[in-house]
Amino acid sequence: MTLHLHNTLSGTLEPLVPVDPSGPIRFYSCGPTVYDFAHIGNFRAFLAADVLRRVLELLGHEVRHVMNITDVGHMTDDASADGGGEDKMAVAARRLAEASAAGKPGDGGASIDPEDPHAIANYYADAFLEDARCLGLKVADDVIDDETLMPRPTQYVEQMIKMVQVLMDKGHAYVAADGVVYFDVQSFPDYGDLSGNKLDALRSGEGGRVDMGTQSIKKHPADFMLWKPDPQHLMRWPSPWGEGYPGWHLECSAMARALLGDVIDLHSGGEDNIFPHHECEIAQTRGVTDCDHFARTWVHVRHLMVDGGKMSKSAGTFFTVRDLLEKGATPAAIRLELIRTHYRVNANFTMQGLRDCGRMVDRWCRLRDALERGECCAFDGDGPLTKAIDGFSAAVADDLNLAGAIGVLNEAVGQHSDGSGGSRELAAAELAALERMDSVLGVLDRNRVLGGGDNDESIDAMVDARNRARSEKNWAEADRLRDALLEMGVEMMDGDGDTTWRRVVS
Repeated sequence: MTLHLHNTLSGTLEPLVPVDPSGPIRFYSCGPTVYDFAHIGNFRAFLAADVLRRVLELLGHEVRHVMNITDVGHMTDDASADGGGEDKMAVAARRLAEASAAGKPGDGGASIDPEDPHAIANYYADAFLEDARCLGLKVADDVIDDETLMPRPTQYVEQMIKMVQVLMDKGHAYVAADGVVYFDVQSFPDYGDLSGNKLDALRSGEGGRVDMGTQSIKKHPADFMLWKPDPQHLMRWPSPWGEGYPGWHLECSAMARALLGDVIDLHSGGEDNIFPHHECEIAQTRGVTDCDHFARTWVHVRHLMVDGGKMSKSAGTFFTVRDLLEKGATPAAIRLELIRTHYRVNANFTMQGLRDCGRMVDRWCRLRDALERGECCAFDGDGPLTKAIDGFSAAVADDLNLAGAIGVLNEAVGQHSDGSGGSRELAAAELAALERMDSVLGVLDRNRVLGGGDNDESIDAMVDARNRARSEKNWAEADRLRDALLEMGVEMMDGDGDTTWRRVVS
């Protein structure tokens, strides 16, 4: 079965044809900038990339997936091709210094030196990796030849400097009067093919999002920064053009080439990356390699709304993964709520949707548990889950149609209404089919409430007391404890000889 994806570069649905049919699919995703905790809008794009990778694996491909962790050079005004404003690491340093002065060091409890940008980056990178593993991003644990596939730009500055020198030598870059090295977009005729922002429109300002403030020193207003000399910058390195730092577009090109090669199969990111970031990546990478492509297929994820609007701290609709876990959501419910809407449609996150996803995963997990015990319905021939694999695979192969795939799965699960009468062999086959479909969804093993709450020990003690009451057939006391726990926002889940609990999502 062939995966078909909507390619932003062509604007059409296309079959994915590997650059190297005998090798792995080479896939690069734009990852987080680690100056703060990643929010659920960020994770929508990261999870879409993870689902794409999992679908490829379901369809039989080996995948080499790289996702960067940006720890320098990403500016606050990243809509500008030059990346205007401040380096986001400087913003983080100032925020942490203010928190420390207010008696709240570490912005969340960790002891971070606000004068050390590397410590800041490492703290938030570790936090991101913890959240990523919690939600099941496979790339977070990928290592090849002792090298992580979540690279950081600070580890690839040498490669960036070499790329800038090659671009200079080939006439694609120049040093302007302000000492900044810019890419000459007029030297690359295909600039604008990805986004539709062609040079004539950008020159007149119609395309927007170019730094018109520096146009007097540039050959073209859309020329973008490759290297900026700045001996006062928070993070800086020596270079032939002065001590300074790289442009953030350059970072992804250097890391992708180092870990995946000159031409890759797939590149993904949020729709806000299309221009200028990905447009610039294409220009500078192809300017170095002289290849017809950088990435053959470009996949872009649309925005996440919350309660029908943009995320807003003042409105109480801004959430990190950690916020939702604190409210009692399981990682499985968060993951499913963020992936179930098609990636090319704006998604609307709601707490009710999160609760619905939690119930859906609960249902799948109850069936999984029954199948693991060898309990299932009797069917003539293959069971419904086994039969559902083809329909599930066809849905996800059609531009990652997860809604269709989940519909196929739910219909099959619904046919297991009476978990008795079937053979253990049938149960084992159905369990294998369910787990195969979950290899894409990635939720069955994440349907648990994570600990860490202030009153977890007291809840555990009450659950143990309730279990003793049940074993002694003291039903009145068991019911009293159950009701008391419910008032605390804790739900009991009684299994075969085992009771677990979770906080009800508020």
